[in-house]
Formats: sequence, C-alpha cells, structure tokens
Amino acid sequence: MPTAVSLFTGCGGSDAGLIAAGFDVLMANDVIPYARDTYLANHPETDYRLGDVQKIETFPQADLLVGCYPCQGFSQGGARQADRRINYLYLDFVRALRQIQPRAFIVENVSGMRSSTYKHLLNDQIEQFRASGEHGYNVKWSLLSADEYGVPQERKRILIVGIRSDIGLEYEFPSPTHGPRGTQPFRTIENALAGLPEWPLGEFCEDPFHWYYLSRNRRRDWHETSKTIVSHMRHMPLHPISPSLRRIHTDSWVFETAERARRFSYREAARLQGFSDNFVFPDTPNSSLAMRYRVVGNAVPPPLFQAVAGNLPNIWD
Repeated sequence: MPTAVSLFTGCGGSDAGLIAAGFDVLMANDVIPYARDTYLANHPETDYRLGDVQKIETFPQADLLVGCYPCQGFSQGGARQADRRINYLYLDFVRALRQIQPRAFIVENVSGMRSSTYKHLLNDQIEQFRASGEHGYNVKWSLLSADEYGVPQERKRILIVGIRSDIGLEYEFPSPTHGPRGTQPFRTIENALAGLPEWPLGEFCEDPFHWYYLSRNRRRDWHETSKTIVSHMRHMPLHPISPSLRRIHTDSWVFETAERARRFSYREAARLQGFSDNFVFPDTPNSSLAMRYRVVGNAVPPPLFQAVAGNLPNIWD
C-alpha cells in the first residue's frame, strides 16, 4: 500500500479520499483542535500533529505528499489580500516536498488563485514545485468542478499534481464521471440527504437571516446540486424545505411565504461535501456547533480527492 503525508489536513476530507484510493496516511497536520479530534475519531492510526506546520522540523518518508493550505487570501469569501502571510504557506509545503522527495504530490486550493491578483502566487508555486528536490517534478494543474466527480455540490477547485521527474511520467487529470461530460447524472440534494430528519434539532444554525445573508439567493431545490458549502455557519445555504426566495431589488431577497426556513445542518453539509454516512463528528470540549460547521466547510470533498489521487499512475513499486 503506498504511503502519504498530509499537511493542512483539517478534519480529513482529503485523507478520506486518499484512503478510499488505497493510500496509507502516515502523518497529518493542522492547527484546529476539533479538526484533529474529528480526524482521529475516524482514522486513529494516523500520526496527527496538531500545531503550526512551521514548527514541524522533520517529516516521515512517504510515496505521496498532499497539501490543502488555507485559502482565505484567495477565496471570494475571504479577505482577498494578496500580501497576507497565509498566502505563502505553500512555502512550508515546498520545504516538506524537498525533504521527503515523494514520488508524487497533490495540492488543492480555491479557484480564486487564477485571478490576476494572485496569478503570480500560482505561478510561483508551480515553479517552486518543479525545482524541488534532487530531480524536480513534472507539474500539471487544472480547475475541477466537484459535482462532476459525484459530489452533490457546486464547488470549483484548483488541483496541482506533480510526479517526480526521474520517474519519467506526466499526470493526466481524471475525466468527469457525472453530468453532461460524464456517464452518470449529477448527484442532487435529494440524493445526498435521503433518510435524514427534516428538523434535526441542535444540528443547524438558528441565527436570524440578516441583511447580508439575504443579499443573494442561497436556496436550491431538491432536484439540484447544492450551492457551495462554506465554513461559516451563518452563511450556510438554505435547506430546500425552506420557502423560495424572491429578488425585490439589487442585493435584496425575501422569502415568498412565511413558512419556517433553515440552513443546512452540519451533518447535511458533510453529506453534501461527499463524506460517508459513517463519518464521525465526536463530542469533545472543542465541538461547538460553529466548529462542526467550520471543519466541514473547510474540508476537501473526499470523492474529488479520491478521483485525483486514484488517477495517479502506478509508480509505487
């Protein structure tokens, strides 16, 4: 079984995909205590190192290195400041890449890195990856849409994949499996939430719908894919049980009826991210409702990462 080291791991969406693709994750890392609690409740055999990656001096040898460094500096929902330190955490990934010199690596980040403001950072990452280690890496990148790989949610992400140059192979991204470009229909909200209660008390945010929330349409119907699952519970999309929204003027929407409305619960959000039904969110001192939403929304959809990792050539022998 090929081995992997995972950085900026969160609660383990990327690693759930890796494990499903046949990898043994030796080490994982993040700074959020509840992300660690959740990860270890599901994958207790992994060495999860809680804390700043900059303080990790040595990494175990592995066949694959993966990293999903934070995206707040690039994200449409983040601060979008090009000079923020968080935008340069890829340099710690480069440090690990040079030390481990794995046969391959995978990086995931938000689509905002393609914008003119951040394109220089995307280009620098690719150049750093190509020059890392004794041999360097053949690097490819692509914008993938999670709904085309069986995730019931619209979520576009940049994936960067490299194979060590001395191996002499180049990576090819997986073809879509769902939607018009695939062989199966998109998975819908109804597909994902089948069997769950309509009003799971204590599992969804009941804060009022403030003006900013109602500045856009946050609702999709049962037969559609979900809008992007986010990490802030007050901004979570609406459950289809809610009444429809109607636009009354620029950046202002209202509910069409007075029926009760609610956001997706954190457990529903996990389903819409592609987590399996048996994925555990443990009760711990760190497990506030806001934190459960946060680790779910920050996660990489496991089916997307499984598709990308599973399309690596057999370079592990």
